[in-house]
Amino acid sequence: MSSLHEQHGGAADGGDGSAAGADAPVRVMVVDDHPMWRDAVARDLAEAGFDVVATAGDGEQAVRRAGAAVPDVLVLDLNLPLKPGVQVCKELVAADPALRVLVLTASGEHADVLEAVKSGATGYLLKSASTAELIDAVRRTAVGDAVFTPGLAGLVLGEFRRLAAEPAPATPDEPGAPRPTERETEVLRLVAKGLSYKQIAERLVISHRTVQNHVQNTLGKLQLHNRVELVRYAIERGLDTDAADGSAAHGSG
Repeated sequence: MSSLHEQHGGAADGGDGSAAGADAPVRVMVVDDHPMWRDAVARDLAEAGFDVVATAGDGEQAVRRAGAAVPDVLVLDLNLPLKPGVQVCKELVAADPALRVLVLTASGEHADVLEAVKSGATGYLLKSASTAELIDAVRRTAVGDAVFTPGLAGLVLGEFRRLAAEPAPATPDEPGAPRPTERETEVLRLVAKGLSYKQIAERLVISHRTVQNHVQNTLGKLQLHNRVELVRYAIERGLDTDAADGSAAHGSG
């Protein structure tokens, strides 16, 4: 598997279903319209130590059950009855920006990948992946990595840069609008460079939770909804090319 930060190396820790540094198992929900496949994925994840809090077989059921189950990671097929997967993703991420969505689908079409990412998915894995690859992808998604089937990570970053070259929508840069702090901007630079939350925490010598808090604060200040929009914002402003590597930790965050 590839990730948007593969050039930086470093997969997530955790031999079980717990995120690195977390006490409780990662809460996962599996959404697929094929019962045998859905049950097999749920069983494999449960055996790997994840807490499978819900499953669903169609899009409307997925939205209802996710609202009640509050998963950390949603493993989502795109081809669903009643409501398509991209719409499910869009609605659930809008309702809970902390939710991480790993698309697990049969389609490797570039249009499907880009549509999923634009709707808020943080990863995209083909169903041809092995059980070990799936478990690793869910584990990495849970700690903030953007995980993609090989060949797709470059496509997504290329699309971010293409979007950044287009006229940007209105952003809250007018005088008086809340602005990210120096540390939040530092975190934003590293997110735009493709580092995972875990890697950012190690780079800045702060906790994983502090990184998450900085990202959530920045999303609120900039009136953005998810990590995809945040990366686009940063690339539009050239933050992904700034020489941020020299900015060592100079505060507790």
